[in-house]
Amino acid sequence: MLNRISTYLYRHPRLVLGLLLGPPMLYMGVVYLGSLFSLLINSFFYLEEFTGLVVREFTLQTYAKLLDPTNLGIFFRTATMALLVTIADAIIAFPLAYYIARFAPKKLKTYLYIAVTIPLWSSYLVRVYAWKLILAKEGIVSWFFNLFGLQFILDGILSIPGIGGSSLSLSPIGMFIAFCYIWLPYMIVPIQTALERVPKSLLEASSDLGANPSQTFRQVLLPLSFPGVVAGSIFTFSLTLGDFIIPQVLGNSRFFIGQAVYSYQGTAGNIPLAAAFTMGPIVIMVVYLLIARKLGAFDAL
Repeated sequence: MLNRISTYLYRHPRLVLGLLLGPPMLYMGVVYLGSLFSLLINSFFYLEEFTGLVVREFTLQTYAKLLDPTNLGIFFRTATMALLVTIADAIIAFPLAYYIARFAPKKLKTYLYIAVTIPLWSSYLVRVYAWKLILAKEGIVSWFFNLFGLQFILDGILSIPGIGGSSLSLSPIGMFIAFCYIWLPYMIVPIQTALERVPKSLLEASSDLGANPSQTFRQVLLPLSFPGVVAGSIFTFSLTLGDFIIPQVLGNSRFFIGQAVYSYQGTAGNIPLAAAFTMGPIVIMVVYLLIARKLGAFDAL
């Protein structure tokens, strides 16, 4: 019987392909895309304010609420944080990725790989709460500033409107630090992969033609490795855009998109507005992915 089945499958490769791809495609179509479609449908309903019940009638008034100054501020605040985290991670990751790709011996490269990925082995919540303790008033950062008599610098930073707060653990700058740390491995690996694909002969040719190291970096190395930067930015930008735990733990009273969605669907029970909020990051990421595809980022993943 097994021989007959194997022979039949060998003669029908399309059936084998269907059996292999069928379950994951079914999962993607029903569970993943189905849930997104359900969100889209719910975003066109609205909440009756008097009864608190969802009225299942097609309307755009829920999307109109996204144009309120408060909700626009949430979108702007979240997108700005995601953009700043992406830029900072790219600046931090590039030198390390370049060293791993070009100079690190094979044994050291293995250790550096482990060092980069080892934070991902621990719980996400553990890492977030660890940063809350580090950035708290009684944490090591404040202790360091006090030790060298530099507390006035920290107080000056925390007094800046928009990024400051009562402490680093309750401020946008604290969120920024935690976001950069949490998502940094997702930026290092794609950049390092892209750098390893750059032929050394091109760098040598650039030097032979009289280019200095700065010109070689700007005109040869950076353009060829830029798809890796864009590939890493897909992770850092999208993960920051949808995260609600770090803003909840390290933030203040100003909401981010993830917090707004959690609050509207959980506390307020306003599922249509929560669904409409969710459509915002989806649209942003679809546009972002199309641009990233044009820049060749998917080849660096």
